[in-house]
Amino acid sequence: MGTAYLSLGSNVEPEHNLRLALHALRARFGEVLASPVYRTVAVGFDGPDFLNSAAVLESDLGPHQLNTWLHALEDQQGRDRSGPRFGNRPLDIDLVFYDDLVLEGPGNLQIPRDDLRHAFVLKPLADIAPAFRDPSRGETLATLWAAHPDRARAFEIVPID
Repeated sequence: MGTAYLSLGSNVEPEHNLRLALHALRARFGEVLASPVYRTVAVGFDGPDFLNSAAVLESDLGPHQLNTWLHALEDQQGRDRSGPRFGNRPLDIDLVFYDDLVLEGPGNLQIPRDDLRHAFVLKPLADIAPAFRDPSRGETLATLWAAHPDRARAFEIVPID
């Protein structure tokens, strides 16, 4: 068993798609700790706002198998990987941390993900796992969030239940 820290986002029917994703995660892994859902602007392209959240779960799958399972969930919800890297997404789930592992590959798997520079990844994770230490930096998520340039910004919380 390992503890997985996930970043979730959607800007295509986001309330619906995030609700389905959390339901699927709970159906497969049991208890899932989920952060509030925040509205954020699209990064890297002009598009509708995203809804972003984070989740922590205990997984019986290793990081590679979990990443494959998460990609299959994205695909079930209509994710199209043939377009540009930055674009509209019904569902985007990234494995940000898995225990204290540091690894790269195969494919796009990178743990920890470098997406922590984005408030839409770091804030929700810091909300639910403030004491977790980034194994690359040695800093807690709370410390990383306290140093983030967007830390004082107000984030709109969006209920999805």
